[in-house]
Amino acid sequence: MKYFAVFLTMKDEEKNKQFRADHLQFLDEQMKQGTVFAKGPFMDGSGGLVVYQVDNISTAEKLVKLDPYVINGAREYEIREWKMEVGKGE
Repeated sequence: MKYFAVFLTMKDEEKNKQFRADHLQFLDEQMKQGTVFAKGPFMDGSGGLVVYQVDNISTAEKLVKLDPYVINGAREYEIREWKMEVGKGE
């Protein structure tokens, strides 16, 4: 499996509010399926980050395009393959 960081940049704040519950439900379902590794908003309100754990970028993009935020024009997205490294507490 590979990791893909998806930057979801704010496009329309009203649509963002309107589709927030749908977006969160979608991500919760993806977490249960194991395709979302991590997620969360940026504290400055500019959008958020979702890290997908899938085989390839085309699969990541297919999932991103199912996100209610993307479908309804609340957010734009950018996908980057990400090499995850975890600190060892040294």
